[in-house]
Amino acid sequence: MTDQVVSSAVQPFSARAVLPWAVGLAVYAVLLAVGPKLLGDPDSYSHVELGRWIMAHGTLPTSDPFSFSKHGAPWITFEWLSEVIYAAAYVLSGWPGVVVVAAAAIALAFGLLTYFLLRELSPTQTLVMVIAAVILTAPHMLARPHVLVMPIMVIWAAALVRCMDHGRPPPYWALPLLVVWGNLHGSGVLALGLIGPVVLEALLREERSQWPRVLLSWVPFTLLAVAASCLTPHGPEPLLMPITTLGLGPALAWIAEWRPQDFSRIGGFELLLLGGIFALSRGVTLPVVRTLVVIGLLHFALAQMRNADLLAMLAPLYLAAPLARRFGGPSGNETDRSSRGLSLAAFGILAAMSGLALARDIRPAPLITPEAAVARADLAKAGPLLNDYSFGGYLVFAGIPTFIDGRAELFGGPFIDRYNRALALIDLGDFLKLLDDYKIRATLLAPNTPATAMLDRLPHWQRVYSDDVAVVHKRREMQ
Repeated sequence: MTDQVVSSAVQPFSARAVLPWAVGLAVYAVLLAVGPKLLGDPDSYSHVELGRWIMAHGTLPTSDPFSFSKHGAPWITFEWLSEVIYAAAYVLSGWPGVVVVAAAAIALAFGLLTYFLLRELSPTQTLVMVIAAVILTAPHMLARPHVLVMPIMVIWAAALVRCMDHGRPPPYWALPLLVVWGNLHGSGVLALGLIGPVVLEALLREERSQWPRVLLSWVPFTLLAVAASCLTPHGPEPLLMPITTLGLGPALAWIAEWRPQDFSRIGGFELLLLGGIFALSRGVTLPVVRTLVVIGLLHFALAQMRNADLLAMLAPLYLAAPLARRFGGPSGNETDRSSRGLSLAAFGILAAMSGLALARDIRPAPLITPEAAVARADLAKAGPLLNDYSFGGYLVFAGIPTFIDGRAELFGGPFIDRYNRALALIDLGDFLKLLDDYKIRATLLAPNTPATAMLDRLPHWQRVYSDDVAVVHKRREMQ
């Protein structure tokens, strides 16, 4: 009996047990090593400050407290839970804590993706798809709310895809995930949209006489999913945020993450897209509903760069079962054997890496941190300030009212479009009018902004500070 126990204890773990841990820890290690890159977006500053504001006031803002151009305008923080999490991490551990939280969420998402893909695919096939997902998601791995919702998104989508693959009833156990999702990030409408393909495929699988039974099975689940998504301090309003953002119209073209994919030079997205086309040419066919889902995800990713992570994390789940039928899935004799020892070892490695990361001096990228310019030019007392879009997050964090920052839903399309056209000197007269309309007393702009060079030539403006990050001009006092 003892020999059997020892033999069982030393039996090597299957790849199916080890691979999710290995992928998650590898992603986590890489992200901690490149920690500052996770802080490369100016919104990381504003999300932390919003969380600190909520913690200090014990409530959520209902109007804008951070800008002077829209001060007091109606506004809600629809990602409040993410902002509180990031703020708590910052209060406890500074910027290294923020990096650890974001990296852990991303690593967990990829570990879960690996785990779910292994139910249908071999370890080799799973690794290929996960590596492709990492490449697509890499530009969007930032300490922002969307990465905190990634693990929830993977679990939710995997639960629905499982129903599609095996004809299972609705996963009522997953409904609480939508409550968390709706408070972490404003993309909860996506979760609801993923229910549609499950219902459609279930209907196509059955005879028409069985359609009422299918609908009676899924309609209550869908209604409860909608109700769960509305359990936020703002009710259903966060569900409308994607529509509000897309309603910005042409102004979206000024915001990098909302631009279409750029194929002017070869990148990871294009290579993976071409690889997918090649795979289809080798005889890979998909059920019609899966095809529509993948096409939809591909459209979103092509239309806005920020949606590439949706394609990366969701498409593999919908492709796994059809690919397994075409190329073969996991071997039948391989068990999903795990143990407490494996989990403890993984958590030990996780804790060690986290401790090393928290001991590092990690700060946001210098290009979004005009700290020296703000201090040297005493911009906290300069009066109304026209700032570069990329400096808005730092100014919010520093407690200086912004002209503009990353809250596009607050400023609106016409405001954003006018701001960018003015700073690009597309209409010089409007740039001068903008300075007067908002009684601008100082500017904080990037050195290569066309408006920076123009301010050097205006007699009533004086350059008072410049470095590689920012240039400050102040209005001369009238004699």
